[in-house]
Amino acid sequence: MARPSAVPTVQIDDARVIVTEWRFTPGAETGWHRHAHDYIVVPMTSGDLLAETVDGESRATLTAGVSYTRPAGVEHNIVNANDHEFVFVEIELK
Repeated sequence: MARPSAVPTVQIDDARVIVTEWRFTPGAETGWHRHAHDYIVVPMTSGDLLAETVDGESRATLTAGVSYTRPAGVEHNIVNANDHEFVFVEIELK
């Protein structure tokens, strides 16, 4: 069964950063992608995300306002594992 797509809205794309708001309905996914830049995620809501990677699946419980960072090169598909909308802001460092 196909999942709905998460909705990205680019807020800033300049010489230094790309700032994107991601909105996920329940069960929505980003689709497989590889990050070209180091990035920071700022959750705007709390809940669980499922990360599908080449090495398997993992779940992370995120808390609104508690940020995390990952390096460039990460390849994954992110899925909203909640029964409510999940929103985060992603800041890519060019």
